[in-house]
Amino acid sequence: MAKLCAKLEQYEMYLKAKAYAEKVLALGNDSLEKTIAIAVSLCLVCAVLVAFAAVALKPLQINNKEQDMKKNILDVAGLLEEGSNIDKAFDEKIEAKIVDLATGDYVDSINPKDYDQRKAAKDPAYSVAIPKEQDIAHIRIKAKYAKVFLVKESGAIKSIILPINGYGLWSTLYGFLSLEADGQTVQSINFYDQAETPGLGGEVVNPNWRALWKGKKSLR
Repeated sequence: MAKLCAKLEQYEMYLKAKAYAEKVLALGNDSLEKTIAIAVSLCLVCAVLVAFAAVALKPLQINNKEQDMKKNILDVAGLLEEGSNIDKAFDEKIEAKIVDLATGDYVDSINPKDYDQRKAAKDPAYSVAIPKEQDIAHIRIKAKYAKVFLVKESGAIKSIILPINGYGLWSTLYGFLSLEADGQTVQSINFYDQAETPGLGGEVVNPNWRALWKGKKSLR
């Protein structure tokens, strides 16, 4: 009975809407009511289309974001080959791990696939303030845990890829630093997210500038 009442109510609303639409369309083109009604109708239709597109395209956007991240990790690891299968190359050669930055120990209770370090840095439960004297990158707050990537070859660790970020002039730069197995020697560096001035700060993505890092040693 309740379902029948609901359907009758919906049908009644439909009839009222139809009657109003016919009334508006019958008005002259110079009618203010007609102009406002058509404008509101167009706005509603556009809003529905935009909302539908956002929902429908979300899985594709997430997949593209994951593919781009894997591509950048393979690039900094020196494993990116043109035309290669990104997923296959990543799964075969790279292992993601979560590290407790306070202890340096692996954290098995967090699934690397589900962990977003950038979001964690904004969550008080998963972040910590950086002492001013240690905050050389001026980021103030960091996540308690970091997602690192181990590049393995024949079961042995070939290199270690660390997430890095810091402030530029116009934006926060996010990238990866690849270290050799000794954990001290830089193999490569790249930035996948930055909005610095092209030709100036934007040179961080220039291959010639990136090449200057190879072989540099950690101060620690």
